[in-house]
Amino acid sequence: MDQILTNLIIELRRGTQILFVLDALSESQYGYSLLEKLLAKGITIEAGTLYPLLRRLDEQGLLSSEWDTTESRPRKYYKLSSEGQNVLKALKNEWLTLSNEMNILFQGESKL
Repeated sequence: MDQILTNLIIELRRGTQILFVLDALSESQYGYSLLEKLLAKGITIEAGTLYPLLRRLDEQGLLSSEWDTTESRPRKYYKLSSEGQNVLKALKNEWLTLSNEMNILFQGESKL
């Protein structure tokens, strides 16, 4: 039963990570700086989850990216594209709707 619960929690969190990442990329960030920014807000995403997510969002046109090769170590910077801004706005609205529905569902239940 513990493994089932763990898998369900991971699945639940996976959808929210996209929202966190899109929201955090209103300013240009490279992968590690994004990890630090999210961690400072109390949001933990593993690097092995973040980097494939960034590539996928970039391929979907939700992010724009460019390489900075001026430093000794090249870094790929990501920023929310205009399409990404539209998607983020829609996702935030959907989140608020879901949150309201969950509040209604749980209203009156005692805390676990």
